[in-house]
Parts: sequence; structure tokens; C-alpha cells
Amino acid sequence: MIPLHLQPESHVPLYIQLRDQIRALVHGGDLRPGERIPASRELAIQLGVHRTTVANAYAELESEGLIRGHVGRGTFICGENAARKISALPHPTSLNGSLRWESLFADERGEEFLSRLTQSSTHTHNSISFVLARPASQFFPIEELRKCSNAVWRREGSEILQMGPSDGYAPLKNGLVALLRQEGYQAGDENLLITDGCQQALDLVCKAFLRPGDTVLLENPMYPGALAIFTGARARILGVPVKTEVGPGMTPGVDVSAIEAVLMQNRVKMMVLTPDFHNPTGTTLPVAERRRLLEIAARFQVPIIEDHIYARLRARGERVPSLKQLDRSNIVIQVDSFSKIAFPGMRIGWIVAPSNVIERLRMVKQATDLHTGHLAQAILAEYVRRGHLSRHLERTRKAYSTRLAALEQALSNHMPSGTKWTRPEGGMCVWVELPPGFDSNELLIHTRERGVVFAPGRYFYCQNPQPNTLRLGFTGVAEREIERGIAILADVLRGEMRKRQRGARRAEVSRVALV
Repeated sequence: MIPLHLQPESHVPLYIQLRDQIRALVHGGDLRPGERIPASRELAIQLGVHRTTVANAYAELESEGLIRGHVGRGTFICGENAARKISALPHPTSLNGSLRWESLFADERGEEFLSRLTQSSTHTHNSISFVLARPASQFFPIEELRKCSNAVWRREGSEILQMGPSDGYAPLKNGLVALLRQEGYQAGDENLLITDGCQQALDLVCKAFLRPGDTVLLENPMYPGALAIFTGARARILGVPVKTEVGPGMTPGVDVSAIEAVLMQNRVKMMVLTPDFHNPTGTTLPVAERRRLLEIAARFQVPIIEDHIYARLRARGERVPSLKQLDRSNIVIQVDSFSKIAFPGMRIGWIVAPSNVIERLRMVKQATDLHTGHLAQAILAEYVRRGHLSRHLERTRKAYSTRLAALEQALSNHMPSGTKWTRPEGGMCVWVELPPGFDSNELLIHTRERGVVFAPGRYFYCQNPQPNTLRLGFTGVAEREIERGIAILADVLRGEMRKRQRGARRAEVSRVALV
């Protein structure tokens, strides 16, 4: 029997765990070339997992050349002493003399977090895809952007292709300052830094403030991109739960009491939170809890990095002031972007923070990439100046509101009893909790065969992953496709529930017969 130990509670998919463990056994010499390994069905029974889990692991190992299946004979470890030769080499070279780059990587995070989520969205051209939370490209105003681009070329020509200031293109900063002041922010040019989207903003904050071993408080579940950044910085990550249930005495959003408890027991360097339309749950933290959170952060002197990227996508209900707007202690750094409200491919975002923080972040950005591309900044500045952004945002808000309503109606119409989901007032995603005992990764295998894909919940956890959860991104899916996709998802789920019921009945019959 192969010594394998899978951890269902891990954020790493089961087939990845299985693949990596078998690979380690091969390279370590525990599995020798020519040795037969169990058939997928046999190993699935041994491990108590679905056969497809083993089949996926075997497929990846075979593509790497580590194993080979022979019809009628079984599956065997490959290569004439290949694994032993590779592991015994004194230098990072492969058998043919080329460099084994993998042996030089600084860490082994390549299979985790954001990469797994983005990989799950590939090859879905013919599928109904709820995987990503992103704008619908059908609403991109190509002609308006082309006119703005032409105006920039005519007006600035070669100047826009030259090097520029690290803090950002001045007309874009001016436009953003005007937008922020309209929204009630007390912000000036010195409080603003242009970035390559929110992902870079988080990375700059990480580089400016954190040393290996510093403790960062994150929501759990949370945005995988932030998890990848802080893990790569060797930060100590503490997760606090996000409440999704709504009822008497219950408030949605990050658990503020849990944050207070963590701060009382740990020296935390910063916390990273998404209070508006949280990714992945879609929850919004009420204003009373925001004020309490700010009081706690000020008391413990722990800065808050507020991810504000979804806040302008409110579909219904009253707008809630951001943490930065409520901040009286100068303790909030807000990161934001055009990626959700406009065009993610242009990679333009910004940071709002105290002036001394902005200056430090500007120096870090200068060392990182000198400055964000000025052409994209200039086009967006012109787009904002002409009033196009506000009109585009209004159009897309209405469309996303309709799609959110369609998703909620489809979930109500089709999902079986025992399934729960959040009811966000905007944003781009809905969080679904399957009945206990179901694994969304396994469910995805079956729905993909029928042309429907989604994001399994385990990708969003930094600890204690809940395998029966999943995220549905709805903004990029038309209403008719939403209805059809959820109907398929529900049908597959009901089919799996019937299989379990039949299995339970057979087990009961066998038990009675033995008695």
C-alpha cells in the first residue's frame, strides 16, 4: 500500500495533494521505476475519494513522464532508474544536461492560491463560466476609448511615450482627486499614488511595511491574490471569519469581535479587509461595525488596508461610507482600481493614504517599475474628463443589478433544499454553501462535463477551508445563461444527492441483513 495521507481540510485540491505526494515518493526513491501502482478505482477506494480525483492526479503525472498506463497491465513508474538519477544529481540539471529551473525556485507556491483560480477559468470558451468576478466585455465602449486615445495622441504625441513621474500622470491624478472629493473624501494630490491595479497596490504596501515573520490579519475566506502576495512575503497570516448568515442579532461581513480578540493576543502589523461586497462572499459590513472596527484599530494602532475595488458597484440599498471616509485617526490606506468599474486590461489603480505613506510607497514603486504606463493613464484621464466614466458606470450598474436578480431567482427556483447563498446588494459575486458533506471541487468535475464552471470555495481560504462552498461570479454572464447554468448546477447536485441516498439505503439494508 502506498503511504499517502490527504488532507480534505486543506485549501490545496485533493488531486494536487495526491499528485505531489506520488511525485515526492518517486523522486525520493520510495517508488522505483517499473513498480506498479494501484489502479485509479482501487486507490480511490483506499483513500476514500472520488475516482476522478485519482484519475486527474494520474493524468498530470503521466504528462510529466513519471508514470505510464498500459491497457490490461496497469500503471507503472516510468524510466530506467530515471527518478533515482534525477534525485542523485549533485547540480540542478536534468538527465539531458539542461538546467532544472524548478530546483532553483525560491518557494513552491506555483500550484496554489491565485494560479489555481485563474487556471480553472481557462478553456471555458464554450462553457457557462461563473469563475471570475470581472466586468462584462460586451459593455466595453470601444469607440469612446478609441476617440479618447486619438485625442491623447494628437495632443501629447511623443511626450506620452517618455518617462514620467512615479506617482502618476498628473491629469489622471487631478481627475481622481476631483472624483474623490465629490464622494466626500478629504484628499489631495499628495494623498494619491497611481498603480498597476489593486494587485500591485497590495504588493507595494507589503514591500513598504512588512518583514518576513510579521503578522498580517486577513479575512477568511478572502481574495486569493492578497493571500499569494502576503504568503510570498513570508508573512505570518491570521485569518478571521466572515459572517454570511443574516438574522436577528447577526451582522454580515468580517467578524469584528474576532478581530479584536486576535489583536488582543497577537502583535499584528496590519489588517487587509474588503468591507464592501467582499470577495468572495459578497457581504457588506454595516456602518456601526465599521465604526467599531476603526475604534479597535486605533486603540491597538494597527493600520487597515481597505480594498475598495467593488464599492461603486452597488445594485440596491443605501450606500455605506467607506472606512477611509469614516477614518478620524489617519489609520486607513485605501486601495482601488478601474479594473471592476471599467477596464481590467488597462491595469490602472490607485492608493489613497496619508502623504508620508504615499511618499514611501512612491519610492517603493519607483524601485519596482519606475511608473505605470502613461499611455493607458492618459486615455483613462481623457475618458474621465469627458464624463464617460460616470455614464459607463451607470450603465453597467444597471446591467449587473439585473444579472444579480436573475442569479438570485435562478438559485431560488432550482437549488435543492439545504443549499444556502448570500444575498449581496451589489458587487460581482455570490457565495454558495452546499449541503454538508459535499465537495465543490468534485461537483465541478461533473458540471464541467455539462458545460458549467465555477470557482470552488477552497481557493479562497487561508485556513480551515470549507469544501462545500463555491463562488459564482455573475457580471460576465447573460441572464439567459445564468438561468441555464444554475439549472444545470442544481441538476448535477441533485443527482449526487440521489447517489448518496441510494448508497445510504444499500448500507442500511446490508446492516439489517447482518443483524
